[in-house]
Amino acid sequence: MHAFRPHWKRLVVPFLALLLVIAASSAALYLIPVDYEYAGVAWIAVAVVSVVALALWSFIPYLRWKTTWYTLSTHRFNISSGILSKSEDDIPLTKVNSVSSDQRFVERLLGCGTLVVESASDRGEIALKDIPKIQTVRSDLFRLVEDVSDGVVDGR
Repeated sequence: MHAFRPHWKRLVVPFLALLLVIAASSAALYLIPVDYEYAGVAWIAVAVVSVVALALWSFIPYLRWKTTWYTLSTHRFNISSGILSKSEDDIPLTKVNSVSSDQRFVERLLGCGTLVVESASDRGEIALKDIPKIQTVRSDLFRLVEDVSDGVVDGR
């Protein structure tokens, strides 16, 4: 069994947003004059906006990444995601028609890409973005699909 999360590159933008919000809120708090009549209200407003921005741009994307799992077993390909509610898709390997991958230049450098699984299920073609070690996952999935179609289990 092979379980993995989406590639860490999904966390680059949330991390940059974290740095930007911290820098902007720090600058805003510094620039509010202490002797300003509504300084307390302004500081609270900056804090509230900062917390909301951090939640939306950093914390929630991190939780989405943390709670997304792909599991490849000898009989199924499982996709599990969700923060408060959970969504799971199971693709039996016997239903997989084709497996392909796509990598842009930067993704090739990072070793990730988009895995496209075409199945004879209700969902049809599923494109999974930011799969780490894309070539290994693609070849493992393809090998398992061939093994299942040949009647081979666990390489035997």
